Amino acid sequence: MSVLLLQLAGPLQSWGDSSRFIRRETKREPTKSGVIGMLASAQGRAREESIEDLLKLSFGVRVEQEGRLLCDLQTEKSLTRTKTGKFEKVMPLTNRYYLADARFLVALGADVSLLESLDQALRSPRWPLYLGRRSCPPEFPISLGVHEEYENVRQALERERWHASGWYRKRYHFPDLNIACDSDEGETASSQADIPLSFSQNGRKYAGRAVHRYQIANPDKPLNDEDGHNGRSDMPPLFTGEDDPLGFA
Repeated sequence: MSVLLLQLAGPLQSWGDSSRFIRRETKREPTKSGVIGMLASAQGRAREESIEDLLKLSFGVRVEQEGRLLCDLQTEKSLTRTKTGKFEKVMPLTNRYYLADARFLVALGADVSLLESLDQALRSPRWPLYLGRRSCPPEFPISLGVHEEYENVRQALERERWHASGWYRKRYHFPDLNIACDSDEGETASSQADIPLSFSQNGRKYAGRAVHRYQIANPDKPLNDEDGHNGRSDMPPLFTGEDDPLGFA
């Protein structure tokens, strides 16, 4: 099995798996349905086209940088005809939740031929890509390439270097990282409805997925953390302040 690594980052992200009506929530990490939708969009697939090959992808996420949860109160305008024949504006208040300044490492496992086609599509997408909602554009590049050195998704998530922003590195200094991935048989797991059976506008359908969650030590953490020596020799430099124009770090 080969592994395709993605970096999902942007000002805002929103990954809902059960949003309804006026409350649109988000998970704390990307959903499998949201990532598969992004892949299908990059390839230019129509909503009615089959996505069975994408459903077979092994899937896992590592939280590189925990985002802040934001709630945006929005009004939606519509016209309703009254009994007298007149039209009145109805503006229901909706609660939409987002993750701000979050970063995630996504690992997809499959045959190398499928992953290479997805990698190429992400580098030159046919349709615009977004992080869960159309109002959430991603940073580029999204694809970190196909990796042959990892045996599976979990090994990639446990060994790949940390991809957090410079200011986040300085502020939080090598925190432990959370991983959420497809559950193996017998593991403790939670269920979430994020396997997309169909993206058809006539009726989207989703199935449940068993998700196993665990925590690992930061792979970039120096072996001797007291003085910073004897650690990884290929670690990127710490934050210098140059990429934080507002100076909040």
